[in-house]
Amino acid sequence: MTKPSEGEIQLQIEDVHLSFGGLNVLDGVSTEIRKGEIFSIIGPNGAGKTSLLNCINRFYKPSRGRILFEGQDILTFKPHQIAALGIARTFQNVELFKHMTVLDNIKLGHHIHLKSGFLSGGIYYGKTRGEEIKLRQEIEERIVDFLEIEHIRKSVVHTLPFGLQKRVELARALAMKPKILLLDEPAAGMNLEETEDIVRFVLDINEEWGVTIILIEHDMGVVMDISDRVCVLDFGEKIAEGKPEEVRRNEHVIKAYLGQADLALSRLGA
Repeated sequence: MTKPSEGEIQLQIEDVHLSFGGLNVLDGVSTEIRKGEIFSIIGPNGAGKTSLLNCINRFYKPSRGRILFEGQDILTFKPHQIAALGIARTFQNVELFKHMTVLDNIKLGHHIHLKSGFLSGGIYYGKTRGEEIKLRQEIEERIVDFLEIEHIRKSVVHTLPFGLQKRVELARALAMKPKILLLDEPAAGMNLEETEDIVRFVLDINEEWGVTIILIEHDMGVVMDISDRVCVLDFGEKIAEGKPEEVRRNEHVIKAYLGQADLALSRLGA
């Protein structure tokens, strides 16, 4: 069986530059993500991690460089077109419709794949009704059960604790049927039990569903335990990349995090 580190390149980031008001946020970042791997991006606050994800799903447009998804240059695409290609996203701060139910939020993730027209959608008959029934079954039987949120499926989102809201956001991303899933600090703000749950889901999405994961996470224990490869950014530049055991011993990475080798190695789990 081919290991992800040896497999097909699914996403190529080539010499990407991004700046705001003269401040270089990304400075010539290049990397490749292989199909089926968990690829983590780490670095101190302000390193450019989230900005890189924003370029991948076209919230930002780089001033230079290319991003190729399965051979297509996606920098000419709009965000909704990126989602339709198979790149889904969750956010560091939960981005849900707080006054809608869990199920309705999840269903919104699938709307890019619906084929019924405006007229049938407006009066809810025929093809539209059939699509809606099929969609609800798929969501309830696969995604809701998988993420263990059956008990809250009819709840209004703003009534839920933060950890469950993060799980709902993950469910909505899965409803997009992604090939690549961009996860921006999925464990942020969670307690130990919630973190263990979300890590288990991420591993299962990768292994059982075959979805490539690009992960930003500050919990170095999580990163080192589940990543196939790790990319390290600092002040918008890539300073290291490789397997977790290689990265956590890299002198540039240690300096970027704390500047003291013994403390940094301890923090990075060496």
